[in-house]
Amino acid sequence: MRSNTRRLAAASLAAVTATALLTACGATSSGQGSGADGNTITLWTHNAGNAGEYKVVQQIVKDFNAGQSTYKVKIQAFPQQSYNDSVVAAASAKKLPCILDSDGPNVPNWAWGGYLAPVDLSGSQVPLSDQLPSTVGTYQGKTYTFGYYDVALTMFARKSVLQANSIRIPTIGKPWTKDEFDAALAKLKAGGKFTYPLEMGTGGAGEWWPYAYSPQLQSFGGDLVDRSQYKTADKAMNGPAAVAWGTWFRSLVTNGYMAQKSGASPNNDFLNGKSAIEWDGSWDAATNSAKLGSDLAVLPPVDFGKGPKIGGASWQWGMSATCSNKAGAQAYLKFSRQTKYFVDFAKAAGTIPATADAAAQIPGYQPGGPYDVFSQEARKFAVVRPVTPAYPFISSVFEKTAKDILAGADVQKSLDQAVQQINSNLKTNRYYAG
Repeated sequence: MRSNTRRLAAASLAAVTATALLTACGATSSGQGSGADGNTITLWTHNAGNAGEYKVVQQIVKDFNAGQSTYKVKIQAFPQQSYNDSVVAAASAKKLPCILDSDGPNVPNWAWGGYLAPVDLSGSQVPLSDQLPSTVGTYQGKTYTFGYYDVALTMFARKSVLQANSIRIPTIGKPWTKDEFDAALAKLKAGGKFTYPLEMGTGGAGEWWPYAYSPQLQSFGGDLVDRSQYKTADKAMNGPAAVAWGTWFRSLVTNGYMAQKSGASPNNDFLNGKSAIEWDGSWDAATNSAKLGSDLAVLPPVDFGKGPKIGGASWQWGMSATCSNKAGAQAYLKFSRQTKYFVDFAKAAGTIPATADAAAQIPGYQPGGPYDVFSQEARKFAVVRPVTPAYPFISSVFEKTAKDILAGADVQKSLDQAVQQINSNLKTNRYYAG
């Protein structure tokens, strides 16, 4: 995972470890409760190393504790790097807190494994229906988590560079087609002014890979798994559309359009003029705008045939299945669903607010503002990662497969092997039924 994408999923290794433990240990929802001592309720967060977001968590807890006398919430904060491992260990020991945050793609796995319980958020100030769909975590028709914000993949470029090369500046209503994008890269390569015309962060690791590149696979018409029943990846990840994606993905390297492994600071490389177009995210918009001003072009994702796609879902909040005071946990979660807290989180994180009411209160995110484009992308183009407990395993397989393809491995064989691994995992876990 790229270092500047802290709001995306935690490291794949931790997620795969979670899957392994769930497979070995089974669900953890049975057994003694935990997470509360009477009406004193424990809350865990991954924000120990993120002062801005952690300050908002502290403020909500302070306001909740001061606003009523029945419950008291206590915070325990972890660094993001160790958070998933801490949750896995606590779940195995049946010592989860009552309230915890989870990265959106992991919610189905945690729900299936007995980490999370469904939540009743009726009567909250902010209805779930007001939120971006990608900011609500569901599994098998039940709501388990909600988030205050999301992020959006996008492309950045300099208007002056595109105009100098007679390249059309795409819009949300009319994004580039694959042919237009390929032609633009060929023009920029021929101009010889950039080390690589395209920067896509291929030096990243972990969840960055499925977050950044599976939307392109989906825009080609493929996917990480057949979502109709979540029982096979056959034809989704190794069919003609997926092979076309893999062939194109590899061609970016063989044509000299993109580095097989980018540098440690892709956004700095873009700002320093080493690349002309960057596949990045909304988290770098403010930095890029400050450096490039009105010359910054924020571009929608390319339509490779099945419509533009970006990844959806970031960190979200829920209640553990083993919580011994679910009434208190849900009282806190309902209290926290106030528009002012959605505003505070989005401001602190520099992210897309999860509701339109919150967006209207944040400079730049109001309708027509310079960052409203990200809200539009999140609503129009976001695809959540597969809603299956198998996702952490699928994520790790996709990362390795995509890296192999960039390194020159046979596309069809690599995708076939990925399908075999995913299907084996699904079958071994009885398709995560129950």
